Amino acid sequence: MSFLERKRQLVKDELSHVAAQLIARNGYEETTVEQIVEAAGVSRRTFFRYFRSKEDVIVEVLTAVGEHAESVIDGRPADEAPALSVRHALMELTVHYRSFPEKALALSRLIIGTPALRARYLDRQFEWRQSVAGRLQARSAIDPVRAALIAGVAFTALDVALGAWVASDGAEDLGELVERTLDLAKIDQV
Repeated sequence: MSFLERKRQLVKDELSHVAAQLIARNGYEETTVEQIVEAAGVSRRTFFRYFRSKEDVIVEVLTAVGEHAESVIDGRPADEAPALSVRHALMELTVHYRSFPEKALALSRLIIGTPALRARYLDRQFEWRQSVAGRLQARSAIDPVRAALIAGVAFTALDVALGAWVASDGAEDLGELVERTLDLAKIDQV
């Protein structure tokens, strides 16, 4: 990553962090883009250079999650069953959540509890499912419908686990919840 890319990522991370803090304190609807840019010390123009909307500033935090899942799938053995590759990718995602459990729980709670954020998250997740399905199809030459089904079921299992984790206020182990939902969905057997 070049110096310029690192600088851009730092600005993006700072905007996400400031927005999350303001929204956690004031509420999603009550927090404006103007408040975010003022607290971050940047202009509106800078904000919109990095994010399309207020929803994106929060959901963007999860982009790394989707990109990580894709890179894990790309790194799995070529002869591995597609569903097993997806399972490994989703299980590795829980490592990110465990690294920053309070932040991950607060963001997950915010996204699940705010209709506009939940809609943007589901829109972003649709993109991830499409990308994962494409990767599965390219890697193992499986039927596109089967690849889409594997990705869809896996991400639904992840959503169910995240919902249970948020409902438990982080008391349950997210990795165990994801594993349990993937087992119930038979995601290593599809």
